[in-house]
Amino acid sequence: MKTKSFSRRQFLATSALLPVALKLPIATVRPLKRAATGLDEGSVPAANIPVGLELYSVRDDLAKDPQATVRAVAAMGYQCVEFYAPYFEWTEAQTKDIRKLLDELGVRCYSTHNDSAYFAADKLSRAAEMNHLLGCKYMVLASAGREAYADGAGLDPWKAVAETLNHASEQLAPHGLKTGYHNHQFEFTAQNGTRPIEILAKNTKPSVMLQLDVGTCIEAGSDPVAWIRANPGRIRSLHLKEWSPEPGKGYTVLFGEGVAKWKEIFAAAESVGGAEYYLIEQEGSRFSELETAKKCLEAYRTKNV
Repeated sequence: MKTKSFSRRQFLATSALLPVALKLPIATVRPLKRAATGLDEGSVPAANIPVGLELYSVRDDLAKDPQATVRAVAAMGYQCVEFYAPYFEWTEAQTKDIRKLLDELGVRCYSTHNDSAYFAADKLSRAAEMNHLLGCKYMVLASAGREAYADGAGLDPWKAVAETLNHASEQLAPHGLKTGYHNHQFEFTAQNGTRPIEILAKNTKPSVMLQLDVGTCIEAGSDPVAWIRANPGRIRSLHLKEWSPEPGKGYTVLFGEGVAKWKEIFAAAESVGGAEYYLIEQEGSRFSELETAKKCLEAYRTKNV
């Protein structure tokens, strides 16, 4: 998710999630195809880390027909999904239907993405209820909000964001729900020698997940491996987004086509970071949304899956 586009954040304005013990399905993951990804064999993650799709990757299809889109994603082999903004507008009946579909397909929803408005007292209860129905574990704050990103805002607003996460954590803990934060480029861009993400890590409870968006971290000039190792046990999910510095490419490259050092990232995430699940995310590519999702999963996994 990009900080460069506020419309992206506004589009993400969503809800929260909820309890249910995290029972991770076993993924059968073999070495990546070197020809397809340019990665070394052996750079795939451990076999017990489920791989899912952040559904913003297929946002147009999802808006037209959520159930058909989820079915298509499951048919590709994705083991989990992450819903974002629009799901908060579903009725209880719609939410139950989606959960029924997920169960039918054997797909989990471990987390959802939420705008700061949905951490407020008047929205938190509804968010928790909906996420309980979806079977989620984490409520991820998808962006800090305009005040924190404003020019000249400094680092103080980030302390307020940390307080919001801690407060929500206290409110939702009795329901088995944990909070999390998802970074953009801005969080990894130093202000007066300090990166906002460091403020969040230092001032939030250890139970607050620091969901790492790999691509935006790299574009900001930071090292995702170093960040993971500096925050053991807190990088419980990652957005496997690629990035290329080549002109005109940026986030449009598929998984394995950019500069991310996936072998090192996976090793750190699983040995130190506490990774529980991975989520592929694409801002867009030269292919259609669903074809992009399929190609990325094929590159992530093996030609034999």
